[in-house]
Amino acid sequence: MLNSRPLTVILEDLRDERSATVSFPPGETRPSLARTRRFANDPLPMLLEGYERFGPVFTLRIFHANVVFMLGPAANHYITVSHASNFTWRESHFRDLIGLMGDGLLTIDGEFHRRSRLIMLPAFHRERILESADAVVAETTRAVEELRPGTTVDLYAWTRHLAVRVAMRALFGVDPDGEQARSIDAAGLFEEALSFYSSDYFLRTLRGPRSPWARMQRAARKLDTLIYSEIARRRATGERGPDILSLLLDAQDEDGNTLNDLQIRDEVMTLLFAGHDTTTSTVSFMFYELARHPEILARLLDEQDALLADGRPTSAQLVSGELPELEMVLEETLRKYPPAWVGPRRAVEAFEFEGHTVPARAFVNYCSWASHHLPDVFPAPEEFRPERFAPDAPELAKGAYVPFGGGSRTCIGMRFGQLEVRAIATLILSRATLSLPADFRLDIRQMPTISPKQGMPMLVRPRTAVAAETLPAAA
Repeated sequence: MLNSRPLTVILEDLRDERSATVSFPPGETRPSLARTRRFANDPLPMLLEGYERFGPVFTLRIFHANVVFMLGPAANHYITVSHASNFTWRESHFRDLIGLMGDGLLTIDGEFHRRSRLIMLPAFHRERILESADAVVAETTRAVEELRPGTTVDLYAWTRHLAVRVAMRALFGVDPDGEQARSIDAAGLFEEALSFYSSDYFLRTLRGPRSPWARMQRAARKLDTLIYSEIARRRATGERGPDILSLLLDAQDEDGNTLNDLQIRDEVMTLLFAGHDTTTSTVSFMFYELARHPEILARLLDEQDALLADGRPTSAQLVSGELPELEMVLEETLRKYPPAWVGPRRAVEAFEFEGHTVPARAFVNYCSWASHHLPDVFPAPEEFRPERFAPDAPELAKGAYVPFGGGSRTCIGMRFGQLEVRAIATLILSRATLSLPADFRLDIRQMPTISPKQGMPMLVRPRTAVAAETLPAAA
């Protein structure tokens, strides 16, 4: 259990910092409200500036504490793989997520994390992912019917509702059109809960009835109504299916111990969050870039015409990534806009990296978003270039590309998420082409995944008409 009293936690953080036996890496360590607000609103330029000024490891004081940032391939590999045991997630800057997700796979460490992951892994084997492909395609096909030419759709909101339905069906085994599921706006509740991270740093320390924390707790309680009800129904009826809830209900560790309702709730909540939030952001940013690059869009349309039967992908194409142009676009989207943009950690013991010491108990973050925008790793990083991931492209350095994390904390649902994005993108492209309003300007927020701050308004146009217009431009 962690102390949830914010002021006590802040004092403990300051005490740990003052008791450090080695110095922090160079950086900006004086308190600054302006720096804190800038980091909250637009962290990427700050981190790239820090890399330019101080190198791959530097310190920024954010709100009350020094935070060490480690950027670049070597740093990513150090934190996630080679020295992962020296870092914990649970006491990092995202520790408040425990208030929403409890002790799920994302928020635990050590032996508990290892054993929990072993229990969960069978649900994400390739065979299980193949079994879920039909449900993903069915839900996406239904949603794509709503994209009517001549209308404007907020692709971010549209994808969020679709991804929640997919997660409820494929991961939770619940009919999203069932009476109880329809009575709870799961997508809206997650949006409400995660708005905690878009609030001011100071407001996050409050615990009153109208605070961001209270809103997150209220949303969690409403989601719990659905989750606990389904757990109770399954236990009472013995009903099981190919979903992860069924796996968790029957799971045992090596000593024969089973999971209680609270443990199952925490894992389901974690997967519902991770299973829709990252997909939503990736689809939104992908179509933002396609709308700005008609020549890339034309290549995708050509690929569909050549490899798809009636515009419908096969399960093998979705699971194995057998549409090479789409695969390159997906990987470049994840490079430029990795949803899980920062990897928050806390050091267990003091260590040295690139000639600089880092104290024990220091907050240490790696950042895939910043690392993917380093020009010495990815030339012209602001440009959208899917060919970076062509089969004959130069091999990337170990740790250079980490949109799903790395090591023992690599996203367990990575393959499922890739399947879902491929299905959504393919079925949208087979039916329509989406373009941006002329006055749209992209602003990005972090809560805790990156997403378009004002949503993603897209104009829906017929696929065939737009294909005829864009194909010459790609010639």
